[in-house]
Amino acid sequence: MTGIETGLTGGLALLILIVVGLAFILYFVPLPLWIAAWASGAYVGLFTLIGMRLRRVPPSTVVTARISAVKAGLDIPLNDLEAHYLAGGNVVRVVNAMISADKANIALPFKRAAAIDLAGRDIVEAVKMSVIPKVIETPKIAAVAKDGIQLMAVSRVTVRTNIDRLVGGAGEETVIARVGEGMVSTIGSAATHKAVLENPDHISKNILSKGLDAGTAYEILSIDIADVDVGQNIGAKLQIDQADADKQIAQAKAEERRAMAVALEQEMRARVVEAEAEVPRAMAEAFRNGNLGIMDYYRMKNVQADTAMRDSIAETGEDPTTTQKR
Repeated sequence: MTGIETGLTGGLALLILIVVGLAFILYFVPLPLWIAAWASGAYVGLFTLIGMRLRRVPPSTVVTARISAVKAGLDIPLNDLEAHYLAGGNVVRVVNAMISADKANIALPFKRAAAIDLAGRDIVEAVKMSVIPKVIETPKIAAVAKDGIQLMAVSRVTVRTNIDRLVGGAGEETVIARVGEGMVSTIGSAATHKAVLENPDHISKNILSKGLDAGTAYEILSIDIADVDVGQNIGAKLQIDQADADKQIAQAKAEERRAMAVALEQEMRARVVEAEAEVPRAMAEAFRNGNLGIMDYYRMKNVQADTAMRDSIAETGEDPTTTQKR
């Protein structure tokens, strides 16, 4: 029994080794994939498939993409597909984009497609936009005509991808910004806002004539003005603001002049008080020199008392003659 058990154990171990060996061989030598490539007319050698395994390139991805290309009538070298995968590109997406471009009669070499894919752009979406143009709607653009009336317009820009300028070309944001700039310039150059409302297509024609798609990854096919609304009267508002500013400036200057006048008045009063303070001193000096007598002094005091009485009567509104009679 021990010998039989030993033989069974040895046979089981040998079977396991054979299974592991076959799995290892089939992993490095993908026979089903080799047969599929040979049957599809996109033959790939066994040693080439083994080399892909050693270079850590999944043979199924590259060979499947090559089979699709061959069936679509495209001859893409296997080395180029493998190099693109090693560079971090999406081989299947590039091949699908080339097939779509070929069916649409769009020239798209493999190098250009690979460069677009490595640049981070969706090459399949780019080819789709070349076949089916995309409509980009700009946000509401506000501009002011020469008569001061504000207009707010929205436009729809129909674009399609320019494959030749997709690498290094500007994106949708640049197109929207340029169209918005053209709308502001066209509305701002209009004599009145009514002229813009009567002929909104003038905006489209003026923008298209400027070649706004230069340096972008798109080709502008048409620009349509979707909506134009009348906004505020900016000119009148600016005039009102200017008038308020002028009013405030005038008030400030008037306040400055008033303050100067008050200061001058206070200065003159100070001088009067200073001069009045010199009167007693001058009178004392006149008494000492004999230039002023006692009767003269009393007459002056009577005149001052009479003047003070008249001032008080004038403040109360009474008749001075009646008061004197009383």
